[in-house]
Amino acid sequence: MTVSEISGSETAGAADADVAAMRGVQGQIVDAWSRHDAQAFAEVFTEDGTMILPGHAIAKGREEISTFMAAAFAGPYKGTQVTGTPVHVRFLGPDVAVLISRGGVLGPGETTLGDDRVVLATWLLHRCAGEWKLAAYQNTPMAA
Repeated sequence: MTVSEISGSETAGAADADVAAMRGVQGQIVDAWSRHDAQAFAEVFTEDGTMILPGHAIAKGREEISTFMAAAFAGPYKGTQVTGTPVHVRFLGPDVAVLISRGGVLGPGETTLGDDRVVLATWLLHRCAGEWKLAAYQNTPMAA
């Protein structure tokens, strides 16, 4: 399977500002992860947002997401960074969109991902009070 970068044809009819704002949501996740700030990570989600990661139970709501990420940053994700590139966006309505990204977790000191650690992620985004928030996130390894 190959995955290409977002192109203009995939976002036809979408406001460029909306696509940029959705990319900004991903940027907020990367930034919060780089600081290992579980609270900032969770704030990117809607209040009742969900997060599913391979090998982990579902985290429901900002509080559970923050608690999960705090433990992860102190444990298995200590010293890691996350990377990702949006590859597709589809609007389901004016205030709901699905963004697909390709990326993964970089170990301490790493700058590139091995093919065996690349994930594809689905981001369900919802515009709430004029701001795009993450309503649901799930990823799966690209190499099966």
